[in-house]
Amino acid sequence: MNIISPSYQILYFPQANEVLKRIESAGRTCYKSEERITSGSAKAFVTKIIKSGHHSVIEHINITIKFICDRGVTHELVRHRLASYSQESTRYANYSEDNFGREITVIRPLFWDEGTPEYEEWRLSMEQAEIYYMKLMDMGARPEEARSVLPNSLKSEIVVTCNVREWRHIFSLRCSKAAHPQMREIMIPLLTELSQKIPIVFDDIYGQINDGR
Repeated sequence: MNIISPSYQILYFPQANEVLKRIESAGRTCYKSEERITSGSAKAFVTKIIKSGHHSVIEHINITIKFICDRGVTHELVRHRLASYSQESTRYANYSEDNFGREITVIRPLFWDEGTPEYEEWRLSMEQAEIYYMKLMDMGARPEEARSVLPNSLKSEIVVTCNVREWRHIFSLRCSKAAHPQMREIMIPLLTELSQKIPIVFDDIYGQINDGR
């Protein structure tokens, strides 16, 4: 059995200066103020758009992220709309095969430290799930049948594409104190990186998270 920490990878991300320019170009169409576009006008315009709540304009920008997390997190993530998802399938992924090392990979829970009684109970239950999964596969079960014994902690890879407005909605919910700890574990670092890559677009949400809201 392989135990790993969750992670993410930015697969598609437009250049920051192009993001602001594209938002400004789309937004000024609404007001027919294209003549006001200059080499430095995008930042102020997008700031005003965000503050005014005219968020439909930022839907013209898409970002694609690949998450490696447990299936419990993916179950929450795919509830968000206006997004495209491609997820590792336990119907077709045969973890008993050599290309998976004939083992399952699980995500380390952040809320239990290694060596604690809770962590050891979790680890043992993961090992038992792996044992029974492999037994079922060796008995001739198909992956879609044997997956019935796989745990929520099973590692799952999922590619998510959505527009910036939807990412803002995701971050506002999944980075808050009310969100699941394992969701916050992966979403807060992503929000931090994106807020650094794109000025203005995520600054307000990032600020709220840092203020403890």
